[in-house]
Amino acid sequence: MPPSLTHEAILALFRNRPTLAPEVLRDALGVELPRYDEARIDSASLTEVTPVPYEADLVVLLVAGEPVLGIVVEVQLEARADKRWTWPYYVAALRLRLKAPAMLLVVTPDEAVARACERPIDLDGCGSVVRPHVLGPAAVPVVTDPEAAARAPELAVLSAMSHGSEEGALDVALAATSAVASLDDERALFYADLVLLALGGAARKALEELMSARPYEYQSEFARKYFGRGKAEGKVEGKAEGEAEGLARGKAEGKAEGKAEGEAEGLARGKAEAILSVLRHRGFAVGPEAEATILACRDEAKLDAWLGLAVTVTSVDDLLA
Repeated sequence: MPPSLTHEAILALFRNRPTLAPEVLRDALGVELPRYDEARIDSASLTEVTPVPYEADLVVLLVAGEPVLGIVVEVQLEARADKRWTWPYYVAALRLRLKAPAMLLVVTPDEAVARACERPIDLDGCGSVVRPHVLGPAAVPVVTDPEAAARAPELAVLSAMSHGSEEGALDVALAATSAVASLDDERALFYADLVLLALGGAARKALEELMSARPYEYQSEFARKYFGRGKAEGKVEGKAEGEAEGLARGKAEGKAEGKAEGEAEGLARGKAEAILSVLRHRGFAVGPEAEATILACRDEAKLDAWLGLAVTVTSVDDLLA
């Protein structure tokens, strides 16, 4: 995804679900939080009586009658030295405004950036520090259980964005798309776009075919609306036209990625793994011999044919035949 889209998409997940910030702090990063009854979005303006405006990405308040903790949420796509000067100010200004503790949560889709941001920020050279809590891809839970995804759709989408190029990406994407189908149309379509854009080429194609296949369980009102808007045709067939500039940009990136991966042996391996994932998700037992045959195949035309058939065949033998 383009950097600006990635930044705004991650912020949207935290803004749409205020409890996401305390959830990842507690469950993914092991931070002990105070008891609270409510999580809500607060003003991200941290300017006091000063001519210089300071604006954090997002501020989440945990409230138990009154604020008990303020969380400054910052999305970082690259390591920036200047942030190590402004972040302590954000925390101190929020603490002053609330008259309550405050902390910093940095969210990044890049593991190298996560490592750079984790370093404590020295305040005085004598041991006083601000310690950022950093949620990088490795710390984001791998959500594959549809029930868990339904309970926290934004976390499921964040999981797909973080693990969309890894082994098992299709299972993560299936859980996320299942969860977002129950949301309002605007949010569901936006989240589904984020999931598709985050996937590698083979996993993206497999997900699109699964969602549009007649026998598949996700053939729902959501799937009909999603594919009825022409998004599937654009992503699968690589058509130039799109309904909006953002979708057109996503399609172009998808086609470029598919072309680049098509020149490498890694694409064949990715397609083979996607085929196996689809078969197993449909409940078929794939024997060692069949698995070896699929993984050993380097014929892209055959792999494409198998991937298309995987969503409709009645047995693994029928697929290989």
